[in-house]
Amino acid sequence: MKKQIYFSLFLFLLSCGAEEKVESKKGKVESSVAVDENPADAKKANEDDFGQTTMIFDKEEIDLGNVKKGSKTTAVFTVTNTGKNPLNITNVQPSCGCTTASKPEKPIPPGGSDKIEVVFEPKPDQTKEQTKSVTITANTDPAVVILKFKAYVLPN
Repeated sequence: MKKQIYFSLFLFLLSCGAEEKVESKKGKVESSVAVDENPADAKKANEDDFGQTTMIFDKEEIDLGNVKKGSKTTAVFTVTNTGKNPLNITNVQPSCGCTTASKPEKPIPPGGSDKIEVVFEPKPDQTKEQTKSVTITANTDPAVVILKFKAYVLPN
């Protein structure tokens, strides 16, 4: 039984290293195994194949300063599509119920920019230093980016 297992393992390993040979029209034997000489080219091909693009934000954290309880304060993040495909922001998710956020409704063309508005409305029990986040999901790699804002909520 052990011999059969070892023999099967040997055949498996032998077949993994095998290279398929193809005879060209001139009778020369050529390898049909593709070699990826430049990993950057492979990544670019994947971006094109899957419609992925790249994006940058004007800032990844905003300090709203002092805010009053019950007031609404807006933070604006500008996103720019730095890739070659349209940027589709599929989800903008705030970290808590005291925050709402809007996402661009239309795809952002290559080289184009748009805004993500985040509105912070502190709850009655939220005072002093507050740090919140907004998770952005898009057709990028990585697919998720987390933006942050902070505020100091003044007591009444």
